[in-house]
Amino acid sequence: MAASDKLGAGEVAAAPAVPTVAPGLRRAALLTLLAMLAFAANSILCRLALTQTAIDPAGFTLLRIASGAASLWLIARATGHVKAGAGSWRGAAALLAYAAAFSFAYLTMTAGTGALLLFGAVQATMILVGLYRGERLAALQWGGLGLALCGLALLLAPGLSAPDPLGALLMVAAGAAWGAYSLLGRASRDPIATTAGNFLRAVPMAAALALLSALAGPFTGGGLRWDAGGLFYAVLSGALASGVGYAIWYAALPALTAARAASVQLSVPVITALAAVLALGERITPTLAVSSVAVLGGIALVIVGKRRA
Repeated sequence: MAASDKLGAGEVAAAPAVPTVAPGLRRAALLTLLAMLAFAANSILCRLALTQTAIDPAGFTLLRIASGAASLWLIARATGHVKAGAGSWRGAAALLAYAAAFSFAYLTMTAGTGALLLFGAVQATMILVGLYRGERLAALQWGGLGLALCGLALLLAPGLSAPDPLGALLMVAAGAAWGAYSLLGRASRDPIATTAGNFLRAVPMAAALALLSALAGPFTGGGLRWDAGGLFYAVLSGALASGVGYAIWYAALPALTAARAASVQLSVPVITALAAVLALGERITPTLAVSSVAVLGGIALVIVGKRRA
């Protein structure tokens, strides 16, 4: 031992430094967790509204979009992100397609199954668009994609636990629309302003959908309906889970790599399924559990393979 390494009389060896987490990393982790909880809350709130109140899907969509637009406008104003002309009509159309298909799909399926189909379709859309644009997948990624497809096939296979086919198709369409919305927003330099603008543009579109639903009501047995409970859940979904949730997510994104941002979103179906057990009394079936592992694990392999490439 060198002289400089020896301890003198009465000296005590210093305790080894305890690794600490940088404040910025802790903040990003907290924001990411809050955003994932908000995304999961959208499924729970929509399912609660459609099963336990009188509100209809078109009315829920209108109230969600309108309250989300108001919430995001307030956030944009408070943070100095108000920009005239932000957003686009294409983005608004994709947003409305997602929100409407999402609401109508949850008439017939559980929250956990819906969230799995939604986020699986989002990631599949992003992957397919990448392939169309010339991206190439490694062997690990192809294996992950195949595993995810097998998981979806198992989930949708005819049987007692299979979701309603129309509802499943609508949720897959919702995921594809959200994937398209995400791709359209990639070039945005101010995501809060862009999202606020898209929500604002989507309000008249959602109102037109609600009007069509009201006019078709006498022929379909549906129409516009809502009550205090439905209004409460829709506004919570729009103002809090959507508006505040998206703002939190955009605040977390700068600290995340693209692979991490894609990976953490795979937690949403799991959070949703667990929350649905508590809030809705839903049951996690063996088919849903196995399908979730296959779909989310397969997508994770695609993401990991992309990061390695």
